[in-house]
Amino acid sequence: MSPKVVRRTVLASLFVAAFAAMPALAPAQATATLVVQNPWIRKPPPGLDMVAVYFTVKNVSKRAVFVVGVSSPAAAHGMIHETSTVEGQSRMRMRDRVTVPGGGTVSFEPEGLHVMLGGLSKPLEVGDKVPITLELDHGGSIDFVATVRPLDAE
Repeated sequence: MSPKVVRRTVLASLFVAAFAAMPALAPAQATATLVVQNPWIRKPPPGLDMVAVYFTVKNVSKRAVFVVGVSSPAAAHGMIHETSTVEGQSRMRMRDRVTVPGGGTVSFEPEGLHVMLGGLSKPLEVGDKVPITLELDHGGSIDFVATVRPLDAE
């Protein structure tokens, strides 16, 4: 092959490699767009190994970000739930994803959208710090720590 053909082949290979790496950069950019504020957990009653987690997520970018899962090393599983009242009865349903609109906020709060952590590895006490990870739709994540508050916290 001539030097010109070799150079074009090398340049084409570099372009393909750079293009293939671009999706790997997207999660880091998406991660920087969400800010978790005021995260807390209501202490569970004795004997329960599930807790609700509350916080506010602020999207500082102009593009929507999608939260698609949650996990914690302190629990066997995490789920996003939403409580609603239908015909006078409180109902809770799982949510597969939550959209945080560009420039907007989403509140995870009692009697509304919240995170449930189940299968706790140990009983939680007031003041404990629990690490939590929100999983985003393109593979990125947001890590934060929630503090356990008393059972009657609002």
